[in-house]
Amino acid sequence: MGMSYAYGAAERDDEQSRAVLHRALDLGVTLIDTADVYGPFTNEELVGSALAGRRDEAFLATKCGLLLGPDGIVRDGRPEHVRVALDASLRRFGTDRVDLWQLHRVDPAVPVEETWGAMAEQVAAGKALALGMSEVGVEELTRAAAVHPVATVQSELSLWTRDPLPEVLPWCAENGAGFLAFSPLGRGFLTGTLAPGSFDDGDFRARNPRFTPEAMAANTALVEQVRAVAGRVGATPAQVSLAWVLAQGEHVVPIPGTKKLRYLEENAASATVTLTADDLAELDALPAPVGARY
Repeated sequence: MGMSYAYGAAERDDEQSRAVLHRALDLGVTLIDTADVYGPFTNEELVGSALAGRRDEAFLATKCGLLLGPDGIVRDGRPEHVRVALDASLRRFGTDRVDLWQLHRVDPAVPVEETWGAMAEQVAAGKALALGMSEVGVEELTRAAAVHPVATVQSELSLWTRDPLPEVLPWCAENGAGFLAFSPLGRGFLTGTLAPGSFDDGDFRARNPRFTPEAMAANTALVEQVRAVAGRVGATPAQVSLAWVLAQGEHVVPIPGTKKLRYLEENAASATVTLTADDLAELDALPAPVGARY
């Protein structure tokens, strides 16, 4: 997402982003996750251009169900919309199928069974190999799974956002679904590299409750405790944050976003970081952050 959307147009560099995607594949990072609303549409085009000639090396995931309107993002789960959305995504990617197609958000105006059934049609047609859902609860997951298997659930999970732990992660484990943890680095905060008031007007964090100068100052204590663990294990705060997410279960896969090669390589190396039971207990005991998610 951050390569094309939400984090400031001034930092957009498609050539560099393609280099990051190529390096990810070289490192064995195969899951490439995007959505049609990122841009909108331009992120899928970017990913498609980066995967030209390397499509079979990637596990390609995208999403539908959100539209960018004149008053902001709106949900659209109508069957007639999702039926055409995937074809449009495939054209932008320059491919004949996606490995994972996800419902970005459930539309409260449309029964989830209707949206999910229309998406399942695309699996039957061979255009999507599996279906996932994003930011949903157990009740919606159970209803969707009665229509077609839910392969993955994507929601925010990090050291400062633990909402899915009590119910959604256990549901995934019990039902054979993977869990894709987005923003596992707290939108960059948990890396300890962000300064209060450093966001330009195009960066949505400038309007995020957790990124006001007051909230960032209060939340610095979280980063200091992560940094302390990182010092003990010989890793960076980002790597410890990702290792904690990985430790939540074999079915949990963090999907940190970055536009920079050095951060990609740092993130990928988190797979080799070992946290002891004491390390995990210390991280589990971190206080809740100041500020709402949105």
